[in-house]
Amino acid sequence: MPAPLPYVDRRSMSQMPDAFTTWEAEGWEERAAAYHQHFTPLTSRFVEPLLDHAEVGPGCRLLDVASGPGYAAAAAAARGAAATGVDIAGAMVKLAGQLHPEVTFVQVNAERLPFDDGSFDAVVGNLAILHFGQPEEAVREFHRVLVPGGRVALSTWDVPAAGPLPGIFFQAISEAGAVPPADIPPGPPFYRFADEDEFARLLDQAGLAEIGVATIGLTHRFPGTTEVWNWLLEGTVRSSALVRGQPELMVARIRRNLERLAAPYANADGTLDLPSSVKIGHGRRG
Repeated sequence: MPAPLPYVDRRSMSQMPDAFTTWEAEGWEERAAAYHQHFTPLTSRFVEPLLDHAEVGPGCRLLDVASGPGYAAAAAAARGAAATGVDIAGAMVKLAGQLHPEVTFVQVNAERLPFDDGSFDAVVGNLAILHFGQPEEAVREFHRVLVPGGRVALSTWDVPAAGPLPGIFFQAISEAGAVPPADIPPGPPFYRFADEDEFARLLDQAGLAEIGVATIGLTHRFPGTTEVWNWLLEGTVRSSALVRGQPELMVARIRRNLERLAAPYANADGTLDLPSSVKIGHGRRG
């Protein structure tokens, strides 16, 4: 039997998916700029493989869901696609529009898309699916707005053993014995779709065909452990709230764990080379 994943929120969310979605959306309103500062250097590196799996090229009508600062939509536009980015957080939409004025960005809940059936040739979401309170509903929506033959490609973080970034953070939390604060609504399991069978099942149940799950790995350099700590504490919503809601002694314990777990990846000059990996689930509308 495989080892349990670090930090799985086991509270039932069957009655509160909208509560989680609303809570996260409010959090991203405050953290749009910090996410762009801390995460874009890493997460933007997964964009080109994502677009490849969606077969994005000149003339493609592309929808980038949970677009954040908009770099997937912008990369698609650079390929000659007619790109539209949507995000539930107005601050993200505003930031993306400022960074990429050549792309249209709209404030939209990806689980309830306001587009007609068959409006797009491709739908992509870079590290989006783990943030949806109702991922099944979201992927059904992606299927609906695709033309026949259109493609979906969605990325999600791989299991921590394959990608210590960001898994090392959740391992530090788990080993410290921290539990989610009561004021955080129950959310979807962070690593649910790192399971390839589960990811493929999600796409299949939405009606997609020619389904596959690819793995993309790389290494990302940090100046030191302080930057790793700030990366997740400043640039996230759920992870940040989980740590900030702990007692001071627990926060210190989590940080010590993080420093210990990061030590094997340290270079002689104090920098850290942390491996990171994503799964890209992809399929075609029949």
